[in-house]
Amino acid sequence: MSVDAISALHQRVSVPRLTGPVPTVEQQQAIFQAALRAPDHAYLRPWRFLVMQGEQLEALGELFGQSALADTPDLSADTLARFQGLPLRAPLVIVAISCHQEHPKVPAIEQDLACGAAVSNMLLAAHALGLGAVWRTGALAYHPLIKRGLGLAENEQIIAFLYVGQPAGERKQVPQLNVDDFFQPWPPQA
Repeated sequence: MSVDAISALHQRVSVPRLTGPVPTVEQQQAIFQAALRAPDHAYLRPWRFLVMQGEQLEALGELFGQSALADTPDLSADTLARFQGLPLRAPLVIVAISCHQEHPKVPAIEQDLACGAAVSNMLLAAHALGLGAVWRTGALAYHPLIKRGLGLAENEQIIAFLYVGQPAGERKQVPQLNVDDFFQPWPPQA
C-alpha cells in the first residue's frame, strides 16, 4: 500500500498497538530516507538514529529496567517486567537523537525541532507504506542512565522512541478538527 502525500498528511494517526513482522528492508530504507528530507536550517543534519529489532529490543528493555530500578530500588517484579517489556511493543524501534552543534545562527532548539521534523517525516512515511507507528518519549527519554546506556554524548538529546510495525487491529478514527479553530488572520479582522 502506498498513498499520496496529502492523503498521508490528512489521514495519519498514531498506532500504539503494533505487531510483526518487522518492516522490510525496503520499507525501512523508505522511512529512513524520509527522515533525511526534514527541514534543517544551515544543513547541519543535527540528528542520528539508532535502529533496534529482535535481541536489541530486549537489551533496550533491560536498560529501561535498570533506569527504573535506579529511581525506585524497591520496584515490584511486575513493574520491573513492565519496564523491560516496553520496547517489545513493536518489532522495530528507532531512537531519534538530536545532536546539538555550535552554530551562530542555529540554536539548539532549532536543531531539536529539525530532529522532530525528521521523526514526523518517518511517521508519515510509515503510514504511507501501510505500516503503523507511534512516537513515544516520557521520562525514559530524559533519563541519564538511558542516555549513557545508548552512548549519547553531552551535546545529544533523545527526541523520540519511534515504534514501528504492522497495525494490530483497526486504526483509530482521524479526529475531525475545524481549521478555523486554529488558523486566524492577523491582524484580527474587525
